[in-house]
Order: sequence, then C-alpha cells, then structure tokens
Amino acid sequence: MRRLALFAMSIALLAATSAHAEIRIVQSPGGQVGPFLDLFEKVRESGERVVIDGPCLSACTLVLSIVPGERICVTKRAVLGFHAARSVDRRGRFYAEPEASEAVLAAYPGPIRDWISRRGGLTSRLLLLKGRDLAAIYPRCR
Repeated sequence: MRRLALFAMSIALLAATSAHAEIRIVQSPGGQVGPFLDLFEKVRESGERVVIDGPCLSACTLVLSIVPGERICVTKRAVLGFHAARSVDRRGRFYAEPEASEAVLAAYPGPIRDWISRRGGLTSRLLLLKGRDLAAIYPRCR
C-alpha cells in the first residue's frame, strides 16, 4: 500500500507541471514497471521535455529508455538509481529476474549502459549516477 501511495505521489508530481510543456521528476522511489512504462509512453507522445530534478530510482529510470535523450535534462539535485530487476512472491520475498534485467539494460542508451557496466552491471546493489558523471551524459537544465 505504501508503494502505491508513493507511486501516486510521483505521478502527481509529474502531472503537476505538464501544463508548462515539461515534466519535472522531483522524487520517485520507483515501483512497479507497468505504470512507469505507460506514463513515459504518454510523455514521449506528448513531446514534452523531462526535467530530472531529484531522485529518479529503479523503474523511474525507464524514462531514459522511452523519452528521447534530447528531451531530457538534469539539475544539480538529479540522481538516477539503477538495480537488477526483481519481483515479489506471494510471501513478500524478492527474487531476481535476470532476463528482465538484461532487457532493461539493453534498452538504456549506450552511455548509461556503459556507466552501469563499468560498475559491475545491474545487481541487487543500488548504483547511483549523479553529479559530474550524470552531467557528462545528460545536459544541465537551463
């Protein structure tokens, strides 16, 4: 239930700025992949720019695979967080999804794939891309 509330909050934050021809991600802990795919498909179709202005973790990073890179910019507060795909069983235990991890990694733009690979690939450990490393891949927002 808490994850659903956090996802709803993330969606509300994203939708709140859409009238200004940009989507601003200020804090997204991630969540289930499906809703993020649907949301980012709509953003791609809208032609709006995406401003990453805070943490964009886990499934939120799928924006990089769906929205064209020239429509994405980052602020000094931007942080991207990557980890291997995982699912939850009926008992609430996480288990790895290696095929899904491979598919997600392959969908990321080349510079993101390279950055992740240089750090050991997608594992259960959260990899954080921020600061100069992030600004070397995506432009700073104006």
